[in-house]
Amino acid sequence: MAVYKIFPEKDATLYTEFPNRNTGLDQILEANTYLANGLGQVSRYLVKFSTSDITNVITNKIGTGTPEWTAYFRNYHAVVTGLNLDSELEFYPVAGNWGMGTGRYNNSPEVTNGTSWNWLDYSGSTEWPTSGFSTYVTASWSGSVEGGGNWYTGSNLTLDPVTQSQTFTYANPKDILVDVKNTVETWYSYSLDNSDGFVNQGFLVKQPSSVEFLRTKANTRSFKYFSIDTNTIYPPELEFRWNDFTFDTGSSTNTVLPQVESFISVYNNKGTYYSESVPRLRFSAMPKYPDRVFLTASLYTTNYYLPESQSLYAVKDTETNEFVIDFDSDYTRISADATSSYFDLYMNGLEPERYYTILVKTTIGDVTKVFDENIMFKVVNGWVKT
Repeated sequence: MAVYKIFPEKDATLYTEFPNRNTGLDQILEANTYLANGLGQVSRYLVKFSTSDITNVITNKIGTGTPEWTAYFRNYHAVVTGLNLDSELEFYPVAGNWGMGTGRYNNSPEVTNGTSWNWLDYSGSTEWPTSGFSTYVTASWSGSVEGGGNWYTGSNLTLDPVTQSQTFTYANPKDILVDVKNTVETWYSYSLDNSDGFVNQGFLVKQPSSVEFLRTKANTRSFKYFSIDTNTIYPPELEFRWNDFTFDTGSSTNTVLPQVESFISVYNNKGTYYSESVPRLRFSAMPKYPDRVFLTASLYTTNYYLPESQSLYAVKDTETNEFVIDFDSDYTRISADATSSYFDLYMNGLEPERYYTILVKTTIGDVTKVFDENIMFKVVNGWVKT
């Protein structure tokens, strides 16, 4: 199984309160509703991932013949407040070629050299259209504050819906994780044949139009997320997952691990990997309490396979203890060949100059166990292959 992450090439927030202000270099992206100057104010944000990166992953990593793959937009929250029992964010494909700019929210005087509520590219350039929309394109605003982006609600392909939403509650996690495969596949189709789908201009993130401009304090909701310019380890991600699982042990005489009380390690762990490398990490597995049998060699020289249908891997950031790749029964299954159990790990999706820990989850009989055996490695910048 494989997980591959790419990061945005640009992002920015659009504000009704400051309709010409560019925030392309802000560390925070906002999708807020609030009262100011006696008016209901709104912010929405844009995030774009490179078309060439998307095309490369689908064509060269996943392979166009692979049926089981998906793509998730992931954005880590900085501050989320004012939630009702159910509060919602919506995600749309952007219509319009917008400019990131070099502004920040607190710049004084404000910077206007990139997209804003009023403008696609920069102040005085092209305004966000408010009429005469192309097929499937729309927009929304209130009163005289026109603008705030354009977005698609469908396409000429059968990959609907291309719009998504996520509901948040007090108790649930506030990070964004939404399946955007239909949108990504539509962008990919357009990159191959300009007559299908629509061009990739990124995602627009907003609260529902039905609540955006309500003039009540009860409608104050703040969704703030880390941008590509964050100083944290939490930039936005487009995460691809696909099924590359195989279990073909050939003529190997190794057997499957018979008990969950076992030792598990990665025997070819180099400890340090370049960020553009894709190592094949191989497991050594053996029972702690092997059956007593008469052999001429040590039982501890035998390497066992992890069970075929119930063995998964995960990767945690060692310092924060947060999963950067979580256990997934569809996309993080552990493969096997004639040598050993293994998985391929794309290091590009891991922040460099940090340490990570590999975990294994397996089920034998009716017992499931997660192994955290301090299997650690560090990612560093570089292109050298493993």
